[in-house]
Amino acid sequence: MKRITYLIAALFVGSSVQAQLFTDDFEGYATGSYVGPQSTNWTTWSGAAGEGTSEDVMVTEAQASSGTKSIYFSSTAASGGPQDVILDFGPVFNSGIFTYESDFYINSGKNAYFNFQANNTVGQVWALNVNMNAGQIVIDDAITSDLAIGTYSPATWFTLKIEANLTLNVWKAYVNDVQFGQWENGVNSLASIDLFPIQNSQFYVDNVMFDHQTVTLPNLNAMASSLVMGGNIATQVVDPVVRVKNAGTTAITSFDVELDYNGMQYTENITGVNLASLANYDVVFTGVNLAAGSNVATATISNINGGSDDNAADNVIVLTVNPVVPAPGKMVVGEEATGTWCQWCPRGAVFMDKFENDFGQFWAGVAVHNGDPMTVPAYDTGIGTLIGGYPSALVDRGTDVDPSAMSTDFYTRLQVAPTAFITNGANWNSTTRTLDVSISADFQLAANNNYKIACVLTEDDVTGTGSGWSQSNAYAGGGNGVMGGYESLPNPVPAAQMVYDHVARQIAPSFGGFAGSFPATVNVGETHIVNFSFVLPAGWDENEMHIIGMLIAPNGRIDNAGKATITEAVANGYVNGSSAGFFETSDEQIDAMFKLYPNPASDFAVVALQLNADSDVSMKLIDMSGKVLASRNYGTMNGISEIMLNTSDLTAGVYLVEVTVNGSKMIKRLIVE
Repeated sequence: MKRITYLIAALFVGSSVQAQLFTDDFEGYATGSYVGPQSTNWTTWSGAAGEGTSEDVMVTEAQASSGTKSIYFSSTAASGGPQDVILDFGPVFNSGIFTYESDFYINSGKNAYFNFQANNTVGQVWALNVNMNAGQIVIDDAITSDLAIGTYSPATWFTLKIEANLTLNVWKAYVNDVQFGQWENGVNSLASIDLFPIQNSQFYVDNVMFDHQTVTLPNLNAMASSLVMGGNIATQVVDPVVRVKNAGTTAITSFDVELDYNGMQYTENITGVNLASLANYDVVFTGVNLAAGSNVATATISNINGGSDDNAADNVIVLTVNPVVPAPGKMVVGEEATGTWCQWCPRGAVFMDKFENDFGQFWAGVAVHNGDPMTVPAYDTGIGTLIGGYPSALVDRGTDVDPSAMSTDFYTRLQVAPTAFITNGANWNSTTRTLDVSISADFQLAANNNYKIACVLTEDDVTGTGSGWSQSNAYAGGGNGVMGGYESLPNPVPAAQMVYDHVARQIAPSFGGFAGSFPATVNVGETHIVNFSFVLPAGWDENEMHIIGMLIAPNGRIDNAGKATITEAVANGYVNGSSAGFFETSDEQIDAMFKLYPNPASDFAVVALQLNADSDVSMKLIDMSGKVLASRNYGTMNGISEIMLNTSDLTAGVYLVEVTVNGSKMIKRLIVE
């Protein structure tokens, strides 16, 4: 190990020389030996106990950016690791300019990952996540995804630099000294770096350096601190935001901002403001079309307080915009494993909402609950075989990732041409609450009968009462960082304050899909249709529901999907096809209160009610056309009650039994033989 000190050119007016500098090129270490026992700076996630073990990293001569040595990380484990290496920065930095730089070599077809920790106790607050995969670098702060997106060449050494002006909270990212991102970070402090190989990682690290400088603010200075285009997919219509920061000591009262992108110029004139030192002002430009290909977006601040400021160098921000071009007809599915008992699961809810908001045209999100009143056992069991813990997320049923780290997989899958385009159609009977769904697969590539269709129903704005609906919340009080408003809510968040979105209500016929979906040979240009029928409980709001049709590939991955509200699916039209079956949908509360047996029935059926208080009860027997065959009001009932239903005179078929308790309807399907 060697340490050097030298001067770095000032990056901001008034910046002083660095207070600290660390470098390590690993030339002084023994090849084939662990780094931890040879260093006073490198350690592991477990501290000294992990040094010299599989949690540590070895020095290798297989690759080097300079000299002959580097360190090598790899993992095939679903949960990553066991390597988990920490470089402590010393003090916690929360002001001045902090710079981290290192060289990376990522093997072809493999990935790399590291994060910055925000305080001296690792595992408490993540300041930054950096995912590198398939030539793409995606940076998030565990609060906002896609803060910066850049590129690198696999199987080639490149230098990645993160520069954080912590005084102004302006962060920048560079590859080989070319800037590819600038943003304001949700967590504005740094204590250490954690190099951790996730599943399918193979990467080398060399020439590690960090540096710190103090900052003195000039008098009048308007800074273009960030430019966020508002999307990263070609064809999206976005609302770019230029953040103007007062990076001086004098208040800013007026300025102009021009955005130049894809041959178009947009201008906003801002007056009548009083922007104090270090305060921000967001300037929004509406209705900008993201163009395919690489284009430069330039935001320029001028006419500050009617003239020029003291540092023109930071009045311009330049961003290369090269949005992902989606494969035609492609929709990506994100399945989040969550539960109200899980204290970190608010993170999943925040990122699922963000993906729906940012990418709803290309994204179908499903929150799969575990151990709470929203659990769908078949879905919970299926996803449980693919994840390592909670919260977790699967993108098209790929590798288990944290919900905050779905971006890389999402963009990768979005560009994969689907085997078939998926369209959802429906018929909806509001009287019987019968939902008939047709899922049409229009094949673009040849396939076979190992492909399967599954139908998922989700619901937004789901609420409930009782402790099982209260959300455990590790972010309460803000000690674990900002998390979409959960930092301002208690732990647990009372049921009365919780609204759940993307909630999985049903998956039919199973997690793996319908085995009879397609014939043995499917040719390009063929369309095949699978039908599903559901009876929706009266407590579900059909206006808040989505139908998600999934095409599942032979390897178990979701090849493609279609998403529609019930209204949209009805407008698409219902098409007859192969029947996957009739599926009764109910929730835990209905099952506890209302049971129906025997089912199928011949001569009679019993409606068993478990009521906890005096309740007004009525019941209807309805056929599948919606005709009410029998109806009776039973008045006030309490406790355990059984109602005999004569079925001997009924024609064999399917009927609906609707029980209303204190105005709330519950419906179950009855088969008469």
